[in-house]
Amino acid sequence: MVQALTPDVHEPAGGRAVLLRDGTLGIIRELVTGDFEVLLSLHEGLSPQTLYLRFFSASKVSATRYVARLVRPGTGDHGGVVLLVQGRMVGVAAYECMDEAATTAAGEVAECAFVVADDQHGRGIGTLLLEHLASLARRRGIAEFVAETLPENAAMLGVFQEAGYVVAFRRTLDTVAVSIDLKPGLDLFSALDRRERQATRASLQPLIQPRSIAVVGASTRRNTIGGAVIHSVVRSGFAGSVYPINPRVAALLGIQEIEGLQAYARLADVPGPVDLVVVAVAPEAALGVVDECSAAGVKAMVVVSSGFADVGPAGAMLQQELLERAREVGVRLVGPNCLGITSNAPGLTMAATYAPNLPLAGRVGVLTQSGGLGIALLEHTRRAGIGLSSFVSVGNKADVSGNDLLSWWDDDAATDIAVLYLESFGNPRKFARLARHVAKRKPVVVIKAGRTAVGARAARSLTGAATTPARSVAALFRQAGVINVDHVGELVDVLTLLSTQPLPAGPRLAILGNTRGPGVLAADAATEFGLSVASLEPETQARLRAMLPAGAGVRNPVDTIASAGPDQFGAAASAMLNDPTVDALLAIITPTPLSDAAALADALATAASDSPKPVLATLVGSETVTGMLSREQRRSIPVYAFPEAAARALSRVCEYQEFRDRPTGSVPHFDDVRPAEAHEVLASALQDADGGWLDPIRMAALLAAYAIPTLTTRMVTNATAAGEAAAELGFPVALKALGPNLVRKGEIGGVALGLTSVAGVQRAYADMRSTIGGQMTAALIQPMAAPGVETIVGVTSNAQFGPLVMFGIGGPLTDLMEDQAFRLVPLTDADATELVETGVAGPLLAGYRGSPKCDIEAVKNLLLRVAQLADDHPELVELELNPVVASASGVVVLDAKARIARRSADRDAYSRQLR
Repeated sequence: MVQALTPDVHEPAGGRAVLLRDGTLGIIRELVTGDFEVLLSLHEGLSPQTLYLRFFSASKVSATRYVARLVRPGTGDHGGVVLLVQGRMVGVAAYECMDEAATTAAGEVAECAFVVADDQHGRGIGTLLLEHLASLARRRGIAEFVAETLPENAAMLGVFQEAGYVVAFRRTLDTVAVSIDLKPGLDLFSALDRRERQATRASLQPLIQPRSIAVVGASTRRNTIGGAVIHSVVRSGFAGSVYPINPRVAALLGIQEIEGLQAYARLADVPGPVDLVVVAVAPEAALGVVDECSAAGVKAMVVVSSGFADVGPAGAMLQQELLERAREVGVRLVGPNCLGITSNAPGLTMAATYAPNLPLAGRVGVLTQSGGLGIALLEHTRRAGIGLSSFVSVGNKADVSGNDLLSWWDDDAATDIAVLYLESFGNPRKFARLARHVAKRKPVVVIKAGRTAVGARAARSLTGAATTPARSVAALFRQAGVINVDHVGELVDVLTLLSTQPLPAGPRLAILGNTRGPGVLAADAATEFGLSVASLEPETQARLRAMLPAGAGVRNPVDTIASAGPDQFGAAASAMLNDPTVDALLAIITPTPLSDAAALADALATAASDSPKPVLATLVGSETVTGMLSREQRRSIPVYAFPEAAARALSRVCEYQEFRDRPTGSVPHFDDVRPAEAHEVLASALQDADGGWLDPIRMAALLAAYAIPTLTTRMVTNATAAGEAAAELGFPVALKALGPNLVRKGEIGGVALGLTSVAGVQRAYADMRSTIGGQMTAALIQPMAAPGVETIVGVTSNAQFGPLVMFGIGGPLTDLMEDQAFRLVPLTDADATELVETGVAGPLLAGYRGSPKCDIEAVKNLLLRVAQLADDHPELVELELNPVVASASGVVVLDAKARIARRSADRDAYSRQLR
């Protein structure tokens, strides 16, 4: 019987917000004993046809008995989830464990069943319920669902087939038997992401592409937020209906004369449907607006009002109430405490914001948590000539988040580049999946605030979100292909490059200038930022020597000298761009008495117009920080005040191109792993002690369940037993102290290696016991491993990010060299390859300077097994395998420790939920 790792639940919990296929908000939660009456009502409302398809009978007696069984106490052998839409229960899914004969090596088998209200069919509810039921079951050690349905129940068969799991169908005489393997894989992720993007886009449609807008708290005074918003909507040229609303209608006197609009006292008075409501009223009054939106059928709100989580605990409680009300009535919410939104979609121009300047129309989508930074972004992008397709300021980010906007921009034909300023992540694992998908086709550029302790505190005080470990963010961005920039200036630098130039094929940079010094500085900057200074081919150098004045430097960086004219400068640029060793060109133009800088720039633009390679320029002494150089209809060239800024921007874009070229890989699953055994090990440990470090017996069992290779080990409790165990294993041996609090035992004399006799082992045990004292309660005896490369493999986990897999150089050098690299779970085989090739350990494993080559595939296999172990068991908070010795014959773990704790499933990665 499965042991539940979460406590039995008898009262309804808050549940998780989810989106149906059509964008409707719902709440999904676990089934509890108090659900009997409402579940019975759901089943009694089913049509005879639905009853027949579900119970193979039109009788309601079967349904009544089934409901009573569903809500019986206990969660060891059964469980379920229910879906509520605007307070009404519209669906239920449940599982029931089968007898022990059905148990497989992977875990238990359970029968599953689903019911959806007749008037709710076709909204994707069955698939949504299956996702959450499977996640619940998997957390309880269930590996497979089985079901039996009628052949004519095409809808249910479709749910199983399209869910993303490995499903098998077997036709019997009268029914179809279905088996569903609950192991998650890339097919599941792909299906989840596809459904999530569809549902999110539907929910955001009235927000980003509204046909009508109401501003609650509007005013004729433009020095108020409500007045600024209504004025901005009109000024933007919005072609839909606009409704200014203020309970004090006197505040709107003259609105018709000023803006040509009819004023209203309440949302209910508006004569037509409203897609989007902008709220600019006091925080307490905003709660009432949610109720008005519900009555009027409004599906989207932008709350620009402050006074919520931005002002402290009382405001945070008010914000939570606002969010809960919005989700109960099915309204998507932007903000509160935000700047507003703008949209420049084809056929739609809309600016529901109080920002002083509106953006240029273009193809960059922007989300920002900070209103002040949003104003700066609008100003800087406008000054650089960068146009936006949409701009969303989310403020306190109670509901709509970066994940939502990534889903929107992914399929938005008007958006080519996605930009996010984030202070916190709502659901980092979801962000990683979405960003990786989007970034394979469109650049995703992120400024992540809170990188330092002080910054993290400041961000947390505003959003109330937990701090984000820097290494977790770095791993996330690396895996997802995100272009991470540090400040607004760098963001504009990168955007200018991305919006004007093709992506580089590689990092080889050619540098051209009309004076020598700036070119040298540019070469230094390029090298420091990870670019390579291209070695021009001899043919190219010969061409340059023939066309440039005497004294010109023709090796990269190329110095035309100040006397070179525009024709020579442009010809040199063309020659360098045609060199096959060059991936990009940086031209540095310095005004001198001998040259016309504008003419040189024009010649550069002419040369760049016919090249498929990116070209950047620096105008030394220019007052413009970042801008664009364009001549007639030729391609614009990004212009930077300093070559360092150009090199840094190009290096970011090169890293992004490398990501696009890398294969995503697949998530392997191993047939020889036994998750159910590991589940029982962890459940029993949590039952004995509510978390902490695993004892050696359980540690060995946990690793054995995932076929992780370890040395043969004996545990002993005295010197005599230590000598006997060593003799049995064969010399030489290692002796390692054990104790509940002995984590870094090597640092306190708790490890003795290369012991060659019984007497030596006994002496070592006695010496250890004397040195360590009562902390040492036992010891391990192991044979000495064959020589090889010592590495470390580990897992670190937090509530936000879930588990990260760690790899690096091991043994005593681990802390000294700080060589560890991290990747988020789930880990693909491509991720494992990159981990192994990163840092110092990679070259050593590959046979550095003639040393023996190790079995790198075995190292990757170990990483993937550890990742699956961590993904299968969220209770695993920390795991360290150190050292792991890699050699030509494989890998073996010499020492292992793991810490566990009870974990909620609020951040489940395998079912859809908002945030």
